[in-house]
Amino acid sequence: MSELEQNKKDIEKSLKEYQFKRYVDQIKKLEGRGTELISVYVPPERQISDVVGYLRDEYSTSSNIKSKTTRKNVTTAIESIMSKLKYYKSPPEHGLAIFVGYVPTRGDKSDMVSFFIEPPQSVTSFLYRCDSKFYLEPILPMLEKKEVYGLIVMDRAEATIGILRGARIEIVQNEDSLVPSKHHQGGQSSRRYERLIEIAAHEFFTKIGNLASTAFLRERDLKGVLIGGPGSTKDFFYKKAYLQYQIQEKVIDLYDVGYTNEYGLKELVDRASQTLDQLEVSKEKKIIDRLLVEIKKGTGLAAYGDREVSKALEDGKVDTLIISKGLRKTKFTYRCETDGSEKSEISQEEKENKCPVCGKNMVVSEQADVIEKYIELGQKSDSKIELVGDESDEGLSFLNSFGGLGAILRYN
Repeated sequence: MSELEQNKKDIEKSLKEYQFKRYVDQIKKLEGRGTELISVYVPPERQISDVVGYLRDEYSTSSNIKSKTTRKNVTTAIESIMSKLKYYKSPPEHGLAIFVGYVPTRGDKSDMVSFFIEPPQSVTSFLYRCDSKFYLEPILPMLEKKEVYGLIVMDRAEATIGILRGARIEIVQNEDSLVPSKHHQGGQSSRRYERLIEIAAHEFFTKIGNLASTAFLRERDLKGVLIGGPGSTKDFFYKKAYLQYQIQEKVIDLYDVGYTNEYGLKELVDRASQTLDQLEVSKEKKIIDRLLVEIKKGTGLAAYGDREVSKALEDGKVDTLIISKGLRKTKFTYRCETDGSEKSEISQEEKENKCPVCGKNMVVSEQADVIEKYIELGQKSDSKIELVGDESDEGLSFLNSFGGLGAILRYN
């Protein structure tokens, strides 16, 4: 897979995660006047016909609600869900999380909101709930980081292979070796025995390397591999490359730990925690520093801010597009209905804009989430796209000083 193809794959994954988080953030804020907000969770193995049948029963039950307004809003929301479910032959890969209901707007008025979300992880069980707030507990844990790392702790007597998935450690396999203990007799017998020990050790290391490589290659999102253990065995194992070459290249570091069992895996994660925290920050710092260097050089190979970056993307000049994950804004395009003139602006909400030609109010002709809009533009121009966080000092400075948008150009 080429670097550009890998970048596209990573961006698609990051975009889905971002969209999911944005939807959840929006849904969290919504509240109904009564029990008018419906939450439905559909696991991937559930038949759509079964879900529709269940909703029909709930529709019948809802006709007994005493409040006329609540009854109308709940039954209309159920009708809307059933109508949209007709377009699904079966649930998506990870199921569906559905949120439909009426939320108050101005005065006594209320509008229907509707979210059909394909979550990043599988919905585990079917659930229907009608309440004054949407029920989000089943999907909130999905917002937590789920980065995957391979773990190996070993010495000549034992090895344990594991996976770090988010904050959870999963044991893949524990193996005791058949490597004999050291022989203390001298002479030719001793040398022969030493050779047998080294052969047994080599076979044990080969077995652990194969088991670990097979387990880690199954993990599509493997970020890296950590190796630990007491003494020098781990160093020998790494230097002699007992791991498959793709996995060998992902080894981040080696750590001294006292155990080679389940406790060793926990100790390894504790020892490596600072390294793991710094990896992402270090990567983002390098990207932002590269942009700052080009800006200071004044060679014209850098752009920042909405206007400059948009123009560079339109011209196909962007090699690397840098976007802050902290950009919680919308790009509004305003249009004058009299003379057709347009104006774009990034803000958190719609604003009143006067036409610079005729002075009349302009209307919103288009609106798009900023991050989604720029990723789309970057993909069209085959740019490498980097999403950077706003937790580090560099990331926060990039968001506040450069508007969270930057680009390194292919040419001036």
